[in-house]
Amino acid sequence: MQLALGPVQYYWPRGDIQQFYAQMLTTPLDIIYLGEVVCGKRHQLRAADWLQLARELAALSDKQIVLSTLTLLESNADLNWVRKICDNGQLLVEANDMSAVQLLSEAGLTFVCGPAINIYNQHALAQMMSLGMVRWTVPVEMSARQLGEVLAACDRKPEVEVFAYGHMPLAYSARCFTARHLGLDKDSCGYRCIEFPAGLPLASQEEQALFLINGIQTMSAEPVNLLHHYAEMEELGVDILRLSPQWQDMARVVSAFDGARRGEPCREDLEKGVDGYWRAQPGLELIARSRG
Repeated sequence: MQLALGPVQYYWPRGDIQQFYAQMLTTPLDIIYLGEVVCGKRHQLRAADWLQLARELAALSDKQIVLSTLTLLESNADLNWVRKICDNGQLLVEANDMSAVQLLSEAGLTFVCGPAINIYNQHALAQMMSLGMVRWTVPVEMSARQLGEVLAACDRKPEVEVFAYGHMPLAYSARCFTARHLGLDKDSCGYRCIEFPAGLPLASQEEQALFLINGIQTMSAEPVNLLHHYAEMEELGVDILRLSPQWQDMARVVSAFDGARRGEPCREDLEKGVDGYWRAQPGLELIARSRG
């Protein structure tokens, strides 16, 4: 299976973004996605900057570079941003909402469907393939059993990508939760989410970790970790494993998954994580609990 680096979900400073991708070029990744997927107000890198960075990475490496679009469009400026990404003229695009699908399909371009686009059966999969989809990133809440049933019912299938490591993007809202937490209006947020490079933790009244808040995005509190399900995913016919960028130790994550595909024992330093959705259980189910 190939290893893909998903787009950065958080708001990181421009210099940190550039340094991060320079490091990722030295890892055994096969595919790198990049672009703003959460909030069009973020301005450390605008659409033109992401395009330039993507082209630089493509020139420096034989890895496949894919441009990702915004997931929730809230203004004409956001739509123009998506148009610029879709019209890049060179690189494959990951569509994260249906406006991007329409733009790419009308232009006769092939594309990737991101995990936020709701595809849950073979009929929807066939429809999206007729529009030009060549790769499907499975919704994060889909179980192994559901995925197997969908693929078994397909006459033909695209490349299948599974979100295998990282805090899962669960929902998007027109409301900015980070701004609300700080007592700010969304329109006067001051871009304060840059102060939380790994998101804001949100706990229940019983002090149980529930979510991470990342601007308008709600994420899982614990990272999903499907490393121990590598053989099962391979047997299902999964083609690509998506590893979502983390603020620290991303190279270690890539190395652990690369070790799995080379037949090495699972790395103990990646024991932390949840795998409930994959096992058709509540998403908070821990890997460790399943072994108890």
